[in-house]
Amino acid sequence: MKLAAALLLAAASSLVAAADALEAPLGAAGDAQRGRAVFLQREQGHCVICHAVSGVAPAGDVGPALDGIGARLTAAQLRQRVVDITQVKPDAAMPAFHRTEGLKRVAVAYAGKPLLDAQQVEDLVAYLGGLK
Repeated sequence: MKLAAALLLAAASSLVAAADALEAPLGAAGDAQRGRAVFLQREQGHCVICHAVSGVAPAGDVGPALDGIGARLTAAQLRQRVVDITQVKPDAAMPAFHRTEGLKRVAVAYAGKPLLDAQQVEDLVAYLGGLK
């Protein structure tokens, strides 16, 4: 009985780890300068509308401040949160920036298209990873 419980716990732990991080990059290595633009620009991620980073104004306060996020999370964890935060936090208000299926209330013009392309995701991961 104890062995079965230990195996079940180990299996559950690996599922959590898989949902917590997306190890494989989606594209070429990210560029932090382009990632900063994704973070700031309305036409891209516009993350700044909800998240604050020191030295960036105006900034939102709906989501957590991201100062030091690169020291707390790995690139794979950051990637997972950008691609589809609901895999980590199912009730998150943040959009899934690279998921295209299982979404609700999507305008016809945007159906099947991610909010950020693969390179924008990698660029944003590079920028956030540098916020130490």
